[in-house]
Formats: sequence, structure tokens, C-alpha cells
Amino acid sequence: MFDDFYGLTSRPFQLTPDPAFYFESLTHRKALSYLGYGLAQGEGFVVITGEVGAGKSTLVAHLMATIDPERLTAAHIVTSALDGEEIVHVIAHAFGLEVEGHDKASALGMIEQFLQDEARAGRRCLLIVDESQNLEIGALEELRMLSNFQLGSHPLLQTLLLGQPEFRGLLLDSPELEQLRQRVIATHHLEAMQPDEVQPYIEHRMTRAGWTGKPSFDERLFVELHSATAGIPRRINQVLNRLLLLGAVEQRQHIDVAMLAQVLGDLNEDGTITLVSPQPARIEPAGVTGTAFAPASTAHEHESAIAAATAAFEAAIAERDAQIQELQHAVVELANTVEEREESRQAAHAELLTAIDQQIEALNARLSEQDRTIRHTLTMIIEWIESGDAGRAAA
Repeated sequence: MFDDFYGLTSRPFQLTPDPAFYFESLTHRKALSYLGYGLAQGEGFVVITGEVGAGKSTLVAHLMATIDPERLTAAHIVTSALDGEEIVHVIAHAFGLEVEGHDKASALGMIEQFLQDEARAGRRCLLIVDESQNLEIGALEELRMLSNFQLGSHPLLQTLLLGQPEFRGLLLDSPELEQLRQRVIATHHLEAMQPDEVQPYIEHRMTRAGWTGKPSFDERLFVELHSATAGIPRRINQVLNRLLLLGAVEQRQHIDVAMLAQVLGDLNEDGTITLVSPQPARIEPAGVTGTAFAPASTAHEHESAIAAATAAFEAAIAERDAQIQELQHAVVELANTVEEREESRQAAHAELLTAIDQQIEALNARLSEQDRTIRHTLTMIIEWIESGDAGRAAA
């Protein structure tokens, strides 16, 4: 309805992933960098996590649209609570393999043969597993076992695991998944969009749908929209769908914050999405534009809060400076103590050397005296021997 009213060629905020509407936010750019690195390795596991609606599926759709089928064969599965045997059959089906019955061994054999045939044809194989947080430990272990398939020394299968934040915790904390953790070569958590990315995101999707400036958007709307949705793309899409519908129903050519407040109130009441803030924090009264409007009491409270925060900040700075000064004094005292100890040590060392030198001199003197006594005694004995018997008789 609103696409006809605004002359759009398609619905710009559809909830199903469409690579044509892919918007590369900062966190998505990082995720693609990690994916590129991981895919270049050609083995192991790449893990991408994110909140519900953060854009994991859109990222995958964009990835699939850029894959060259002549070089890479990709299979994409969205999992439920699958066990080890069930996931093997799901993977076989995703690669287009028909397995008769429910024999796990036959399914594994067909998968291995398929991967070897693709490798011989010069194609690598990528398995994309969405909603990985639903998998049982046994199913994750089967994925690890599939990563063991090789042709010679070349791995045959690489796996991209996508999941909600709890999957990241499961992967990090489960002792049973230690071997799988060792094969993760890249991981990234998709964050929400930054406040300054909301406007480019909306205008990007609108332009993709043939937008020529009709309707226009109040610039304040983007800030309030980020506050209400926490920058989660799917939440933004849901709000914008309702906003454009309201604009078409009321035949508005300009979407303002008052309309946003109405839509957010409706969404909050019917529980369609979980909003961080049900309504914009501030809407100016009719006829007031430009500067922010707030009641006098609110302004006074803000000034008081700012003054209190400033005082607390200054107190913290003063305390930090005092601590730094105390630390400097302690360092100086320690240096002085070390210096005094070194001087005392050197003095004691000098005294010890002097005492040793004196003892050595005394010992040398005693040795010299003993040597003279021995020489004199030896001389007398020699003379007595040489004097003969007469001498000895006289003696």
C-alpha cells in the first residue's frame, strides 16, 4: 500500500533477507573481513553470532550472492533441535544428495564421496549452518567429524556457524566441545548499528526501493529510532514499515517524531516487538523547532545532575592526583632506601676487604718468620753433620 503511495518499486523494509538491500555497517564490515580470512584458510570453522535481528541472515544472503559456483559449492541449512544422526541427513539433502532410508553410515559415505568429487573438480565446499544455538552437542560433534574428511592432505569441508549469543557461550563453556573449539579459526559477534548509522541505513534501503525523496524524514527521528530499537536492523525495519504505512494512510509527505511516537506506542501495546524505549524521549510541541524543548523543572534537574556529575568528576580527579603524588613520594623513598642500602653494602664490603688484607699480611709475616726459623735450624743440622765424629763427640 505505502509503496504505491510513495512511488516505490518495492518494499524497502521487508523482514526476509534480501542481498539487494544489504547495508554494510561497521560491524558487518568486520564480520565480512573475518569471513574472508576464514574462507581463505579453506578449513575449520568460522563462527558468527549476534542478537535476534542483528543481520546474520542478511549477511549470509549477501555472502551467497557473491559466491562463485565454479569455485565454491555452498549448502545452507537452518537448524532446529537436531541430534547427531538427523543433522547428517539434513546436510546430505542440502548438498542435493538423496539417501535411501535413514542409514547414517550410508549418508556419511555419500557426503564424503560428494566432497571428494567436488575437490577433484576443483571446487571447495562450504556448509552454512544457521541458528546453531538449537543444535544438540551430538550434532555439533558430527559437524566436527565431517571436518575430518580429507583428500590427501587437503580438507574437504569448511563450516560457517551462525547463532544467537547463547551459542557463543555454549561453544566457549562446554567441555564436550573442546575439540571443536580448537578448529575455530575465526569468530565475530555482530553488534547493533551505531546511532550515526541509522540514517544511512534507512536512506540506503529506501534508495534501493526507488526512493526519490518522498517521503522526507525529520532528522530527529533517527536518534529517537535508535534509542527505541537499540540499533537492531530488524526492529528498525518493523518500525519503518509501520511508519510508512501510517504515512500512507494519513497521506503524509513528511515523517516526523510525533508519528514515530504513535507507532512506537502501538507496537509497545500490541507486543509486536520488544522496544528499548517505547516512545521517543522528547517531542517538541507544535510550532516549536530547532532548540530542544524541556519543562523548567526538567531543565533544573538536568542542571543539578550536571553540577553533581561535574563535582564528582572533579573529586575523582583530585583523588587521582593525590594518589599519584603519594605514589611518587613512595617511589622517591624507595629509591633513597635502595641507595642507602647500596652505600651500606659497599662500606661493609670495603671493611671486609680491609680486614681480609690485614689477616693476609699477618699470615704472611708469620710464614716468613717460620721460614727463617726452619732455614736456621736446617743450617745448624747440616753443619753438625759435616763436622764429623770429633765434632759430634765434642757436642
